[in-house]
Amino acid sequence: MIYLDAAYIAKFYVEEPDSRCVREHLASVGSVGSCIHARVEVVSVFHRKLREGFMPQLEFEQFCQQFHADCSAGLWTWFPLEDELVMETCKRISNLAVSVFIRSSDAIHLACAAREGFAEIHTNDRHMITAAPAFGLTAVTL
Repeated sequence: MIYLDAAYIAKFYVEEPDSRCVREHLASVGSVGSCIHARVEVVSVFHRKLREGFMPQLEFEQFCQQFHADCSAGLWTWFPLEDELVMETCKRISNLAVSVFIRSSDAIHLACAAREGFAEIHTNDRHMITAAPAFGLTAVTL
């Protein structure tokens, strides 16, 4: 199993740079996991595409329906966001060097991946890539 952030999950659906590479890589791995809050992030990516005029309303609705169907079918493994993970994430952030730029959602992904025993997190997010080592993870960009 590999851990993906929401940006890479969204690339599975929406045609963006690197989408083909992400799809091909996912076809070669057994399963994919991510923290449950990525579900909200993925739909937010779809909505951003709609808002910015890159996706018409009907296509937005179709992407949302397909994503929800895939979630229900178990295509994605969702790790829970519980109090323990929130507290662990807060502790990790409070121990970061002042030079580490971290956003809350990225920190949750990194802490979740580390807690679940992953050595790597798959992302193309430059901030997450930079912060990953502070969580004991290697960032993999496809």
